[in-house]
Amino acid sequence: MKVLVQYLAVAVGGAIGAMLRMFVGSLSGRFFGTGFPIGTFIINISGSLFLGWFLAVIGTRATVSDTTRLAVAVGFVGAYTTFSTFMYESNSLIEDGLHIKATMNVIGSIVVGLLAVRVGIWLGRG
Repeated sequence: MKVLVQYLAVAVGGAIGAMLRMFVGSLSGRFFGTGFPIGTFIINISGSLFLGWFLAVIGTRATVSDTTRLAVAVGFVGAYTTFSTFMYESNSLIEDGLHIKATMNVIGSIVVGLLAVRVGIWLGRG
């Protein structure tokens, strides 16, 4: 039963995160135009900031249930942006002194991610 509740919590958090992503993206487009993906930039950076803050707070100053942690970190922030998880994990590698792995993760994710998008576009246009 606990696992089912956790999945439902992630689903609810994800729905809220996805709706906020759409709202912030739309609002950014209205205010700043669409010539540069400023909405995505704002979403990615604010999501990274929030995930770092949230995980630091629950790791040092506040206690939350596993269900709440999953709902916020996996559901809400995961749907809002996965970039935040990528940044947090890269930072963890740096904090663990694994600078080469962190660099490989950042550069590899960007390069391979960009290549994957290009291949996906090519396949989709097929």
